[in-house]
Amino acid sequence: MRVSAFSDDALGHHDAVGLVEALRRGSVSAAEVVDAAIARVEAVQPRLNALAYRAFDRARLEGRTPRDGWFSGVPTVVKDNVDVAGLPTRQGTDAWEPRPARRDGDFARMYLATGLVALGKSQLSEYGFSASAEHPRLGAVRSPWSTDHTAGASSAGSAALVASGAVPIAHANDGGGSIRIPAAVNGLVGLKPTRGRLAQDRQLREMPVRIVADGVLTRSVRDTAAFLREAEHVYRDLALPPVGDVTRPSPKRLRIGVHTAGDSGYGASPEMTALTLQTAALLEQLGHTVVEVAEPPVPPGFRDDFLLYWASLALVLLRTGRRAHGRSWTPENHDALTRGLARHTARRLHRLPGAVRRLRRSGAVTAALFDDLDMVLTPTLAHATPRLGHLDPTQPFEEVIERLMRWVAFTPLQNASGDPAVSLPLATTADGLPAGMMFAAARGHEAALLGLALELEEARPPARIDGA
Repeated sequence: MRVSAFSDDALGHHDAVGLVEALRRGSVSAAEVVDAAIARVEAVQPRLNALAYRAFDRARLEGRTPRDGWFSGVPTVVKDNVDVAGLPTRQGTDAWEPRPARRDGDFARMYLATGLVALGKSQLSEYGFSASAEHPRLGAVRSPWSTDHTAGASSAGSAALVASGAVPIAHANDGGGSIRIPAAVNGLVGLKPTRGRLAQDRQLREMPVRIVADGVLTRSVRDTAAFLREAEHVYRDLALPPVGDVTRPSPKRLRIGVHTAGDSGYGASPEMTALTLQTAALLEQLGHTVVEVAEPPVPPGFRDDFLLYWASLALVLLRTGRRAHGRSWTPENHDALTRGLARHTARRLHRLPGAVRRLRRSGAVTAALFDDLDMVLTPTLAHATPRLGHLDPTQPFEEVIERLMRWVAFTPLQNASGDPAVSLPLATTADGLPAGMMFAAARGHEAALLGLALELEEARPPARIDGA
């Protein structure tokens, strides 16, 4: 069953840029837009389970006098793993009783400075570890394209709310594909920026390998481009070339590599391989040069190194939880995937320093690839969207982690290298669900990715739940 919130209310069928235009014309007010978004969220929440925390009264108050910023008055949600002053941060778990944050984290401060109005916090998988949000007590986040299927993860709730039409733009972040995976599953644009491109909370900046990047999920390329432009007015990393104002397709013809072998030892399914080659054919029709990449551009042992480092984050969280959360800390409430990841690292701690060293060098491997290529095309995910239950974290850890690694075989590389990558809604599977195609570029080249994305969006407009 599909779930669509689109209607003829103040939000209409607008994307975020279209909504800004309507607000500036005065055809709708910020208060009307916020009220409409709240009504839409309330309508889809029972079927999608996308919202982790409601802040509706606060949003209505802000909608009457929204803060300045280019997106002033545009409704959004913030993923429930960054701090927003006055709201609890639950991290997709019920292992403690969360308290309201005292202040905005660095990312939220930048994000909301663009004028966006937060309706609340969106649901994620526990700590963001799984690519499917199916918590045994908090419930599963469902795809609005088919409520029998996962909405992806970890930014599942944000993706479900944007795809269903409840909000036009939402915060997401990506430590192993968690912007790009739910974008692919839900027919959205999901760009993981270059490491350092956007402001980031302190605990993420201090990670041994900074694999996490914040960004947004949108229904149009122009919305993603507008967000990066406006964020750059608030925060700018001077070590990176500016993204600037990307509003039209780039005239430059590119040399694009394509591979479907996977970066984690698992290749794409026959269906995803065929869809990727169809996208490659479209690129050639548009005048780009497409060449096959014989070997995935990953360092030796990348899959094992990334899994070990990823799992080490679970070990740290579990070993420091009581100190961080006090008497309400209830470690037995963690799902089996979180506990299994912690055990995985505890048994291999002696290998962790080497894994960290090798992951830090992965950027040099990809940089060499981009000496000859402008971009690389792969499927975002190795096979079609699974039904809920396939990645149920209550199943045995070994079974779930094997299924997880097979599905997300393409996304982790850019988290290790720090390169930007974008998932675009360019394909549809045999069962009628969206399938994303991923383009990766060299460090700092978001503008090039957006220029190509605008061209592809014109050439192959994505399917929409609302039929528009």
